[in-house]
Amino acid sequence: MKPHRIVIVGGGAGGLELATRLGDKFGKRKQAQVTLVDAKLTHLWKPLLHEVAAGTFDSHENDVDYIAQAHQHHFEYRLGRMDGLDRDRREVSLAPTLDEAGREFVPRRVLPYDTLVLAVGSVSNDFGIPGVREHCVFIDDRDQADGFQRAVMRNYIHAQTHPERLSAHQLQVVIVGAGATGVELAAEMHNMARQLVVYGFDRINPEQDLKLVIIEAAARILPALPERLSTAAEKQLHKIGVDVYTGRRVTRVIDEGVQTHDGQFFHASHRVWAAGIRAPAFLRELAGLETNRLNQLVVRPTLQTTRDDNIFAIGDCASCPQPGKDRPVPPTAQAAHQQAALLVKAVARRIHGKSLPEFIYRDRGSLISLAHYTTLGNIMGNLMGNMMIEGWFARLTYRMLYRLHQRALHGTLPMLLLMFSDFLQQRARPRMKLH
Repeated sequence: MKPHRIVIVGGGAGGLELATRLGDKFGKRKQAQVTLVDAKLTHLWKPLLHEVAAGTFDSHENDVDYIAQAHQHHFEYRLGRMDGLDRDRREVSLAPTLDEAGREFVPRRVLPYDTLVLAVGSVSNDFGIPGVREHCVFIDDRDQADGFQRAVMRNYIHAQTHPERLSAHQLQVVIVGAGATGVELAAEMHNMARQLVVYGFDRINPEQDLKLVIIEAAARILPALPERLSTAAEKQLHKIGVDVYTGRRVTRVIDEGVQTHDGQFFHASHRVWAAGIRAPAFLRELAGLETNRLNQLVVRPTLQTTRDDNIFAIGDCASCPQPGKDRPVPPTAQAAHQQAALLVKAVARRIHGKSLPEFIYRDRGSLISLAHYTTLGNIMGNLMGNMMIEGWFARLTYRMLYRLHQRALHGTLPMLLLMFSDFLQQRARPRMKLH
């Protein structure tokens, strides 16, 4: 009997976990052919990107190699970017892959499928505001986060080595958007500035020379989280010297800074856009599949797209309904993890011709890490209800989220070994990336 062909496009948190679990469950026994497609060679857990951007987390020491992961967990990996879909023939088209000089080194290919899962994530939403694309940095992937970190380091080295005094706005960073990414990045950058003093950047006073500004259009920071969590986070940001402006809508960005709707102009040497997300634009015209205004694929509770039962979507690129609620499932790592877990069961039932289970999102709470200063959040459960936590317990819980992702990819024992290895390496390597 011909094995069931499963193609997963996108190797983010949900896509890679799904490929790993399906490979272990079906690929090892040759019951299904599982193929993961991604345009990169390695995977990094997206909630860590703000630490990569600040230089407090070295992405190259903590990534997952798709080729090795595929070999160890019995699935196939294909380097490429999806650029077409033939629903009648059940084929995914992959664009040619080019090197840095623009030369083709992986040709165009076509992958047949019986079950297709789209897990292509999200990108920043500029809302069509003039100058955002040209003059802001986005933190959507590792390359962007690494690029921002290098730019900040160059600015610091320039300020340290030139004899003239620092200009008023030479080290001013404006972050537009006070969701989790913007708030956590601001705290990590303040932590970065204090660490650089330890490494000899003594001409720069982190409390006076580094200016961190957050601009948020909503009435409060972290608008998607409970208000008491928002209030506690803003209090901590003020404590470390971050200027927070809420109820300010950005209308224009230029190379010198950011302007808001009330006419105020914020000078900045670095401008970071973290004000919202949308699914990749190519989904909007992908083989007639239904999408919403954010380019997300509209799916049913089974995670099947509304116009094709053979195509599923999970994670940030999917708009999945929640029973009894007006809003769809939020675009978070925990939602993608839960959807990947459900699809493992769904694929098993699909292969055997059985009805599919429906996805019910379980909100386990939210955690916000403000560097080493504090971590706070709320945990939701049947026994405790909605409980707010902070301090060392919250930070331990926050770190365990990453370890749980590692366990999903590698298993419990390898995850524990990685924890031990990280502990030992912390004593030998710098506390931050300095290049």
